[in-house]
Amino acid sequence: MKTSAIAVSGLRKTFGDKVVLDGIGFEVPAGSVYSLLGPNGAGKTTTVNILTTLMTADAGVVRVAGHDVASGTKGVRAAIGVTGQFAAVDDLLSGRENLLLMAELKRVRNKEKLVSGLLERFDLVESAQKLVSTYSGGMRRKLDLAMTLVGSPEIIFLDEPTTGLDPRSRRTMWQIVRELVADGTTIFLTTQYLEEADELADRIAVLSNGKIAAEGTADELKRLIPGGHVLLRFTDPAAYRHAASALREEATKDDEAQSLQIPSDGTQRELRSILDWLDSVDIEADELTVHTPDLDDVFLALTERTDTGLTTGTNYVNKAAISQ
Repeated sequence: MKTSAIAVSGLRKTFGDKVVLDGIGFEVPAGSVYSLLGPNGAGKTTTVNILTTLMTADAGVVRVAGHDVASGTKGVRAAIGVTGQFAAVDDLLSGRENLLLMAELKRVRNKEKLVSGLLERFDLVESAQKLVSTYSGGMRRKLDLAMTLVGSPEIIFLDEPTTGLDPRSRRTMWQIVRELVADGTTIFLTTQYLEEADELADRIAVLSNGKIAAEGTADELKRLIPGGHVLLRFTDPAAYRHAASALREEATKDDEAQSLQIPSDGTQRELRSILDWLDSVDIEADELTVHTPDLDDVFLALTERTDTGLTTGTNYVNKAAISQ
């Protein structure tokens, strides 16, 4: 069983009369991707700031890389790297100079070798000597993550890391994250893209009204939400009428589309049961489609929202502060 890279219990934080975090708790296994989802203002960035020692909690116990964030700040900072929503890079320096500066702050040996390796890994060799002010958004984000890797952190916090990136750049970042995890790095991810959490996260927690509304794998969360069904479509009106008559109690009809919708949780066992039952009543559809709830459905149901907007707003991570 994997050890916990992050362990949180009873975490509470208020700002004035507003309770942002109301006793939340979770554990992140080492070498995994853990994603925190939640609506705008749910407390995701506050959680990251507490876990990375940039903010103190009002109550609770938080351990990161085996260190208490309240009493073992130096140990936590030595073990982590942070990439925020906006790239924390210096526009007046080149890409190489940004990396060398971070290596100096981290007191890394063999700086030149490390920097050259990171530039190659992130496909930034050709632009290494150019000022960062000339970089595209995707290049800036890659440089920001490369700077986070200086010092080989055990745990990386990615707070909205692909916000504003085009789909191609976003998928490039996903691949980099997968490679990091394959090497044993732990990733704590907050994101406004539900597809991103579905693609990358081993486990997902949904934060709502200061509490963890649900936590589990993407598939486990999807099974919490009703609405899964098997859709049968027919081209022959007679076959459709026969099926509709046989499934009078079990299915929802759509006469115009000549389709029937049968409730299902999407599991293999239930699908096999439905297929066996259809055979027993001599029903053969021209098309059979299995529909299961996605993370959009999970998010909307658990947060009681009518829109899909997640965290927005400025979150500029002070890498230098964490490096001290």
